[in-house]
Amino acid sequence: MSNLLCNLGYNLADNWIVSADLAKQLLEQGATLLDARQPILKWFGRLPPAIPVTWQEFSQSHFPHKGKIIENNTLLTQKLQAIGICQDKPVIVVADSVKGWGEDGRIVWMLRTLGHEKAVFVDGGYCALIKAGIDRVKSANNPPKTGDFIVSRRSNWEIEQDELKAILGNANLAVIDARTPPEYAGKTPYGEKRGGHIPGAIHLYYKQLMDTQGQLLARGEIVAILQQKGVSQSTQLVSYCSGGIRSAWLTSVLTNAGFNAKNYAGSMWEWSASPADSYPLSVILSGAG
Repeated sequence: MSNLLCNLGYNLADNWIVSADLAKQLLEQGATLLDARQPILKWFGRLPPAIPVTWQEFSQSHFPHKGKIIENNTLLTQKLQAIGICQDKPVIVVADSVKGWGEDGRIVWMLRTLGHEKAVFVDGGYCALIKAGIDRVKSANNPPKTGDFIVSRRSNWEIEQDELKAILGNANLAVIDARTPPEYAGKTPYGEKRGGHIPGAIHLYYKQLMDTQGQLLARGEIVAILQQKGVSQSTQLVSYCSGGIRSAWLTSVLTNAGFNAKNYAGSMWEWSASPADSYPLSVILSGAG
C-alpha cells in the first residue's frame, strides 16, 4: 500500500479527497471502503467490499447535541474497530455527491478528528467510482474483520460552541454558513429552535463548490470563490450548518484546498437551543423596505 502511494507521489495525510481512479487502485491494494450513502440508496447497487455506515452511528443521540461526535473514546474505538478500521490502512469513503448531504465528508472529517491520518473521500462519489470500474453486487457483503484503530482525538479541525463564541468578531476569523439561502435567512426546516445565522457569518452553500455531477471544482476555483467573499488562505475558518454534516464536508474540502478550517459540529441545533442573549442569531427579513 505504501509503495503504491510513493509511486504515485501521493501523501494521504495531506489530501482528504482522492479521484475515483486512485480510490480504485487503493481498494485493489486492500484499502477499507465505507459506503456512507443514505440507507435506502445502499440497496441500489452495493459496492464490494463496502461497509455501510451512517454518521449517526458515531454521534450523540440527544437533541440538541445530535451533530456532535460521541464523547466516549473507548466506545468510539469499539465502534470503529467493529467496522474494520485499521490504524495504518487507508479508508475510502463514498457517498452520493448529488443527492446526499455530504455524508462522505462528515465521515472523513470525523475519522481525521479521531486521529486517522489516511481517511479520504472520493471526488464525484458513488457514480464516479462506478465509472472508474468498481462493480456493483446484489448480495450482502461479508462482515468486516475487526480493525485495530484506537481513537486519539485532535483539535485541529473542530471547535466547540463556547470556543467559537469567545473568538467571534476576531479580525482573522471567518464564520461560514454552509446551508441553503432560506436557512441562512431564517427558515428552520430541521428542528432548529430559532432561525437565522450566527452574526457576521458568510453564506456559502456547500454545493457551490461542486458541479452538477457532484465533481469538485478545481482548487483554484475554490480559492477564488473564498477570495471573492473576503477570505484568504491565512484566515481561520469555522463552518457550521444544521447538525455539522454539510459543514464537515465543507471543512474537509477547505482543508484539502489548503485553508485552516474547523467544523462547529454542534451547529444550529446546539446554537439555536442556547439562550438567545448569549448566543444571538441574525435574521434576514424578506420584503423589507
